[in-house]
Amino acid sequence: MSPENASPTTGPRPGLAAIEVEEITKRFGEFTAVDRVTFKVEHGEIFGLLGPNGAGKSTLIRMLTTLLEPTSGTARVNTFDVRRFPSEVRQSIGVIPQAMTSDLDLSAGENILIFAKLYGVPRERRMRVVREALEAVELAEWADKPVKNLSGGMRRRLEIARGLVHQPKILFLDEPTTGLDPVSRVAVWEMLSRLKKQRDLTILLTTHYMDEADKLCDRVAIVDHGKLVALDSPAKLKASIPGKYVLEASFSPVPEGWL
Repeated sequence: MSPENASPTTGPRPGLAAIEVEEITKRFGEFTAVDRVTFKVEHGEIFGLLGPNGAGKSTLIRMLTTLLEPTSGTARVNTFDVRRFPSEVRQSIGVIPQAMTSDLDLSAGENILIFAKLYGVPRERRMRVVREALEAVELAEWADKPVKNLSGGMRRRLEIARGLVHQPKILFLDEPTTGLDPVSRVAVWEMLSRLKKQRDLTILLTTHYMDEADKLCDRVAIVDHGKLVALDSPAKLKASIPGKYVLEASFSPVPEGWL
């Protein structure tokens, strides 16, 4: 059975990467947003697309999640061609967009339950998967609380739980910590690393934060002006930069009442 004809229940097979991208291009009129990008993401990796705003990262992730059709090139996600089998791709992935879209007036559990229904989780399993998704992001005790009462970091964790409700093997996150305070950012990093191990997830994320790519990702693809300019582990990318020293600064917490 060829990858294109694999059923949605077919798991990852030896020799096939979780995500395979070859010469993918996206043009909007005369503007080329993504220009012949090629890379693979292996099973169990946290893979980062790093670059400034406007580099083409979000366009790439939108093509891989079937929200945009490529102008040319090919991409396979979980063995499914994104052009030929968009429905199968969507069923096998979780997507957490940059904008937080949970309904503020519903409870955390109700938000997850809606997505369990949309993803076709059988009725008899829904409450269990809602509970498991909230437990995975450490929000179980907030299940009955309105989302408007959650902090920004907690809301981001809820968005991630929503993407896990149908138990995907690949998770896409677009700028997952944008707008979060430093403590919440680190909490999201730790949670994603834990989820990768606990659920055997493959994670592809976009970011413009170099520290995020360094701390979280197994490999990083640097994208600029729609082109892939470098791809390697964070350690090897840093080692390739001229200069003997790397300076890191850390600060003690500000005493209460100073600000």
